[in-house]
Amino acid sequence: MDFQALRFFQAVARLGSISRAANELNYAQSNLTAKIRQLEATLQTTLFYRHNRGTTLTEKGKLLLSYTDELFQLLEEMESVMRDDQTPQGSLTIGSMETTAAVRLPALLSTFHRQHPAVDLTLKTGPTEQSIQDVLHYELDGAFVAGPVEHPDLACETVIEEELVLLTDTHHQPLSSLRDIENRTILVFRNGCSYRARFEDWLRYEGVIPEKMMELGTLDGIIGCVSAGLGVSLLPRSVVEKHSEATQLVLHPIPRQFGKVNTLFIYRKDQHLSASLREFMNLSLML
Repeated sequence: MDFQALRFFQAVARLGSISRAANELNYAQSNLTAKIRQLEATLQTTLFYRHNRGTTLTEKGKLLLSYTDELFQLLEEMESVMRDDQTPQGSLTIGSMETTAAVRLPALLSTFHRQHPAVDLTLKTGPTEQSIQDVLHYELDGAFVAGPVEHPDLACETVIEEELVLLTDTHHQPLSSLRDIENRTILVFRNGCSYRARFEDWLRYEGVIPEKMMELGTLDGIIGCVSAGLGVSLLPRSVVEKHSEATQLVLHPIPRQFGKVNTLFIYRKDQHLSASLREFMNLSLML
């Protein structure tokens, strides 16, 4: 099998265009076209539908892409294992919910950087659903997500138990039931956020239909809008407690079935645990 042809195929599949793939790889477009045609001839199948907007994978093309991604991931892992001398070094990419990154991780990241300066650590924040997919597709070495997570390819370690609280401004009337917020705007992160999903589950359980739901992109944005009286939100107590005295916030306890959530550290079961990832995980379990 021609590995270069598979690299070309992977790039075209990812970018959806032979010309864009040629520009990214710095090869002549004619070379990529020829390699793709040779690959199709070797496999005796059509891998792409060609159209005026670029290319689209056929069903056989989608199948080959999954094998190709796995093949190159295994090759990279093999090289990593061969180079690994048990000294934490090289790149390490970790995902995290924004709330965890804001409150729980600064001290951890500082300690890890101080102890292992040769590691090029990158932190990417995003909702739980996105981080899970990024770990599954080898785009993250590991990630802090909200549990529970059940996937046959993922290993999970519980690192924190969070208590969720309902967040309102100080001018909001005392809460006797969830229906007291029925006419308020619900402030949430985008879809895929576990805290948003938990809030929506609670609303459905109580039969409450909010008048409006507004998505915000940052933790500070949500806290600031709640403080200003724009709406209410559901967030971990550890995240908002330090803001409650300095800003116009009130924290309300919620039923335990919706108010407790574990923060997990996840990683692929089949991946090689580099020295860098092992050391990072060891520190994480001390949060």
